[in-house]
Amino acid sequence: MRRSVTKEKFSKVNQVEIMRSGKLALLAGAGCLVAACSGPAGDAGATAAQSSSATSTGGTSTKATPTPRPAAGVVPAGGTPVRVLPPKVSPFTYAFPVKGCRVTYARKLLAGLPKSTIWAAKGCAFVSPVDGVVREVNAESTWKPETDAGADREGVFVTILGKDGVLYLGGHLATVAPGLKPGLQVSAGQRLGSIGNSGNAVDTASNLYFGMSWPTDPKNWWIRRGMVEPWTFLDAWRNGNRTLSPKQTMINERRRVGALPKCTVLCVPKPVNKPDPQNSQAATTTN
Repeated sequence: MRRSVTKEKFSKVNQVEIMRSGKLALLAGAGCLVAACSGPAGDAGATAAQSSSATSTGGTSTKATPTPRPAAGVVPAGGTPVRVLPPKVSPFTYAFPVKGCRVTYARKLLAGLPKSTIWAAKGCAFVSPVDGVVREVNAESTWKPETDAGADREGVFVTILGKDGVLYLGGHLATVAPGLKPGLQVSAGQRLGSIGNSGNAVDTASNLYFGMSWPTDPKNWWIRRGMVEPWTFLDAWRNGNRTLSPKQTMINERRRVGALPKCTVLCVPKPVNKPDPQNSQAATTTN
């Protein structure tokens, strides 16, 4: 009998403890819900709740250290974009033909010719676009406005036969680099002359006449002045893609038109006005 009463008493005590524990659990859950709802939303809210809550260890209350945030306008570490270099697409390395100066140029045919006029300040450096050998050096302009001969229009100019097999022309120069002569080996980026406005550019601002073609006899000046549209390659070299090569484009164009195509644009010089012998004789008689 005593054992039954004791067992019943313990049972009641356990029920009371269980009920008490349940109430505590409910109260704790409600507290958590209130904290979650009243705090800021998202991760920031969770961080704020953790920062403001106190932790008790051995009776000592300590506040959690708040997570530092970057100041306005400050890029967090690792946020700066990394510029990836373009892949190497040829065995050749190129340089933009004007060095150390601001430039502008059109990306279209000029006077019907596949060449580029690169506008830059007078005296800026014209440099070799690729490793190669000097082919022609014309240190003095022979262009005359009364004849406008096609072979003379580029004024002071230099041609380079690149290791890629492409012939490069830089014209309208003011001067040629000292010691530059045919047969001299040059490197990409090496100074070849100074930009000016010689030849038929005498009445314009200073600029570089830049043409790309294939090697041929200098008498075929209409080929030398440019057969390959250059601006795609100029854009690439200027923007860091220094291995984009015009070699295959040049080969394709030469295959399309032939190695010695006829001149079709700006070919004939102006006629020279020769004095009439009869008028000259009449003038002599009068005098």
